[in-house]
Amino acid sequence: MKLIGYKSTKVAIGAVISILIAGQLGLLYSTACGIITILSIQNTKRKSILIAIRRMTAFLIAFFIAIPLFLIVGFNTFVFGLYLLVFIPIAIKIKVEEGIVVSSVLVTHILVEGTVTPSLLFNESLLMVIGVSIALLLNIYMPTFEEELSSYQDLIERKIQEILLDMSTSLKQHYVSIKEETYFNELQDIIKKAKEVAINNRNNYLFSGDRYYEHYMDMREQQFEILKRMRSHFKHFYMTVNQTIMIAEFTDKVANSYFTNYSTEALLKGINSMRGMFKRMELPKTREEFENRAMLYQFLNDMEQFLKLKVKFKVRQINKYKPTSS
Repeated sequence: MKLIGYKSTKVAIGAVISILIAGQLGLLYSTACGIITILSIQNTKRKSILIAIRRMTAFLIAFFIAIPLFLIVGFNTFVFGLYLLVFIPIAIKIKVEEGIVVSSVLVTHILVEGTVTPSLLFNESLLMVIGVSIALLLNIYMPTFEEELSSYQDLIERKIQEILLDMSTSLKQHYVSIKEETYFNELQDIIKKAKEVAINNRNNYLFSGDRYYEHYMDMREQQFEILKRMRSHFKHFYMTVNQTIMIAEFTDKVANSYFTNYSTEALLKGINSMRGMFKRMELPKTREEFENRAMLYQFLNDMEQFLKLKVKFKVRQINKYKPTSS
């Protein structure tokens, strides 16, 4: 079931349970309890707890402001407006704005009743506690994002492979594919969506979450920026030289390494080997050939940075799980 399905089910069940509990306890305005639950159910465990704390804090501040105003000035709409003028800036200032609406709804109950009594204050407090508590209980279980993130990884790698193969063909044939823009837009959208899911995955851990997928998406995001830079070089490639074919074939090798056992470290050694061969080749004879070869070298430098990001990511993961010496 998709996240939206889980959340919809929780909202429906939570609202009903909250209203029923409030009704069984004989609380006034029991339906408000269901609304509090609806607003308190979030997409992650960590966010649910954070919102609950903010709502409870806002509730206490709201009643601390509203009660004296009603008792001193009177129970009327203008006083409620005055309460809002005082409460809203304070709530925003201390970053508990998520509790503005809910707390203000509960304050209206005092306005409607036209009195402040211990039983009414207890009533409103229970509405808040029950509504928030039911939301927290329902958010103890959250769906796993692992399978979805794994699918995103596979999709991102396939899209990068498409782009690299397209670049290789463009180097050999001196034309830019009509699908180039589509490939880049698709990859950008996928990385953006995957990063959001990765953050939600980490926030489903209350204290410390595994940031592997976030770091992975960060790495792919940086690689995407390098791919865009590599793409920009193509407007300067207008002749075929030996180096062009060599770099095109190497780009093919990088593309195909995504679904083979060919290591990134071996690819980096291949770049160093190519540089050695380039140094032994005949120097450019014309300005045009010199400029073309210079851009090819820059393309190769960018490819090196592209691969080094992957190595850096791998090393980071290895060090994270490396046993510490005693």
